[in-house]
Amino acid sequence: MADSTEGLASQSLTLPEELILMLLNEETGYFHQVQGWELNCAVVGAVLAELSLLERIDTDMESLLLVDRTETGNPALDPILKEIADEPVRHNAQYWIERLAAHADSIIDLTLDRLVDLKILKHHDGDFWTLAPTSRYSDQYGHLDDDTPDQFIKTRISVYIFTEAIPDPRDIIIICLVNTCDVFRFIFDLDDEAEERITFICRMDLIGRSIADAVEANIASPLLRHAAFTKKIPVVPWHKLLLNRHMRDRNIPGICAGLAQEYGPVFQIRPPFGETVTFLAGAATNRWLHRNGRMYLRSKDYFTDVEKVYGASGLIPSLDGADHFRQRKAMQPGYSRERLEGELDALYGHIRAFMADWKVGSTLPGTATCRLMVNAQIAPVILSIEAQDIVEDLIKFKERALTTHVARVLPKFMLHTPGMKKPARAIEVAVQRILNVHTPAQRSGCPRTLADDMLSLHASDPQFLPESNMAFYLSAPMLASMYLGDALGFGLYAMASQPELYRRIRGEADALFADGDPDGAAYTKSALDVTNRFIMECMRMYPVVPASIRNVMNSCVIEGYQLPVGARIVIAQTAPHYMSDVFPEPYKFDIDRYLPPRNEHRSPGYAPYGLGTHMCLGFRWMEMQLTVNLLMIARYFTLEVSPKNYKLRINPFPSMSPNRKLKFRVAEQARELPV
Repeated sequence: MADSTEGLASQSLTLPEELILMLLNEETGYFHQVQGWELNCAVVGAVLAELSLLERIDTDMESLLLVDRTETGNPALDPILKEIADEPVRHNAQYWIERLAAHADSIIDLTLDRLVDLKILKHHDGDFWTLAPTSRYSDQYGHLDDDTPDQFIKTRISVYIFTEAIPDPRDIIIICLVNTCDVFRFIFDLDDEAEERITFICRMDLIGRSIADAVEANIASPLLRHAAFTKKIPVVPWHKLLLNRHMRDRNIPGICAGLAQEYGPVFQIRPPFGETVTFLAGAATNRWLHRNGRMYLRSKDYFTDVEKVYGASGLIPSLDGADHFRQRKAMQPGYSRERLEGELDALYGHIRAFMADWKVGSTLPGTATCRLMVNAQIAPVILSIEAQDIVEDLIKFKERALTTHVARVLPKFMLHTPGMKKPARAIEVAVQRILNVHTPAQRSGCPRTLADDMLSLHASDPQFLPESNMAFYLSAPMLASMYLGDALGFGLYAMASQPELYRRIRGEADALFADGDPDGAAYTKSALDVTNRFIMECMRMYPVVPASIRNVMNSCVIEGYQLPVGARIVIAQTAPHYMSDVFPEPYKFDIDRYLPPRNEHRSPGYAPYGLGTHMCLGFRWMEMQLTVNLLMIARYFTLEVSPKNYKLRINPFPSMSPNRKLKFRVAEQARELPV
């Protein structure tokens, strides 16, 4: 069990847990690239081997039989044991590995959760894992080692591969399973002698041989990959798309949900003058993409032209694999909720200063006001500059770049019209302002910001973060004014159009600020129950980034449809937000859907921040800042939608934002703003 004071893993690990640790590639934050079916077979093989060593089953080259159906107490092992025990007919190991392969995802999830609970692994957003700091590790015999468990296991296995030492049955099984996954060559520098030694070890133990042979037999069977039974991808007629009932309000998730329910989770759209695009939409495709997308899809292709616009190469949106994971780790502190919590006093001041000009009876343009309000906070807090005079130009340039090079709804020359010269220059202005205030003397004693992180990383490793990429990274936070500002606009619309929710959010704000400005610890789920669920429902109904684009780099089969190499894929990850089987009455704004026992958000169908490795890096910061803004607006002002009969319309490109006709009227000032 994990030692809460030292974070030690002093409990022996099961074979599935040791297999996962062997396969972990900490450079990429994920497993060595083992194909899904191969990994599933190896994981089930590890479970069967563990049950054999625990004397629950016995297996040889011909058969697998039940010895003892007593539960082990391990949730990853016991469902497998029960299925074997309930089977009236005896089968061999190959049969069971094939039959139980569908359980591998659950076994992996349980195994990873336990390794995190034991403080052996640390989980990162986007489903990355790295080794947690661990002082000691005990093997199954109780011997302590000062290495991390990962190092301990790999060191132990290497002794048997590179010396004549005789491994025990557990280590033989691990060597057999890792060998079937063909990743030893990525873990160790193997020569011919070492490879011969691995082959020899794999034939030493009867259990190890039977399990490994069964795994290899299933891996080698092409029929089990199901590629021969793929279905033809349906094509949506162009007129059906134009007549979709959601085209009028331009609700992208609603459009994709309707098409998926009519044509299935994988469908194609062929624009009259463009390339065919394949759409993925549904909770099942979300689940597959979150787990497996990194092995089959890449982001580079769609973002290359945007990189050229900024004169950059290797930006985080276009990276995959180890380089992407390294950049995420480097940038994570600057976009973390903890960093924002340390700046709450400054955040409160910037919000109040922006609202100081609001007068009862005045009308505020919704989208513009929200974007400027957010920028008035982000620019000084993240970059230590003021940028109200240039943020609209920065956003205009980014929107045009995405519309021409990513959404492709405008020709590329539209980015180079005379009207775009001033917005393009705004990037240079922003970068120069940041550099001017980030000298050692001026930053001395100041809280660290994302700009400090990026400039330090460039100075320490200019090859990894070259100067040519700095314009994008230093201006990108201000572009968050667009995304977070639009999320705030949707939130204010939902709040202003539902007075009862407005009243409840104000009640939580008044309680939170009753004794002065609160620190980060005060923002608990219990204190802000209504506000948190309100924001979750806003992000469901109005996801700012409703879809993402990828290209297929390795052919794959999703929900019975084969995607060929090179295909352009639109991942409509928020389409399930409007599917009644995931969210009943999806067009109803209902914050109670996030309460138990409903817990409708605990589904792969809830994906407002993206999926997999490219999941939004700063979504926890975004949620915190959005929460603070809504609470403070509700505490000081009552806003109304103007005109009162306005029905929300959405601008869909390059991301979802409230239509510019949305306005708010300041109906009441509930209390005076502090000077």
